[in-house]
Amino acid sequence: MIKVGDTLPAVTLMEFSEVEGNGCSIGPNPVDVSKAAAGKTIALFALPGAFTPTCSAKHVPGYVAKADELKAAGVDEIWCVSVNDAFVMGAWARDQKTGTKVRMLGDGDAAFAKATGLTLDLTGKGMGLRSNRYSMLVKNGKVATLNIEGPGKFEVSDAATLLAQARS
Repeated sequence: MIKVGDTLPAVTLMEFSEVEGNGCSIGPNPVDVSKAAAGKTIALFALPGAFTPTCSAKHVPGYVAKADELKAAGVDEIWCVSVNDAFVMGAWARDQKTGTKVRMLGDGDAAFAKATGLTLDLTGKGMGLRSNRYSMLVKNGKVATLNIEGPGKFEVSDAATLLAQARS
């Protein structure tokens, strides 16, 4: 399992872009995690699935609400990672009104979740292999803080916790 001091896995996530720009075409675009995190401070949070109750009601809205404070604390980008395809993540971004505040990154084949060792098997609930709920502060591609939730919990991966860690 990934831990503080480790480098983020060298995998590719997918991001849906509504508009062309910065070398991105409309539609799904690959995001090389190693390149995208290089030289930046990233507030990364992962969750079991788009449009699921806790994720939609609390997790994403918290990061959208705290985005300006996180940026003021030195965070360059906020990433939401979920085992969903880029189209679903794009639709969820529209629904959650993330705009340019939170990058909604799809881990469609769970490569990132598997590489971090932070998977959640929801096969019995009809959702298959998913990501555990967690947050981490990443500096230049390395994990600086890591907050892993217990089963069914939402206590330590919220935006307020990561903001306090970014400020310290």
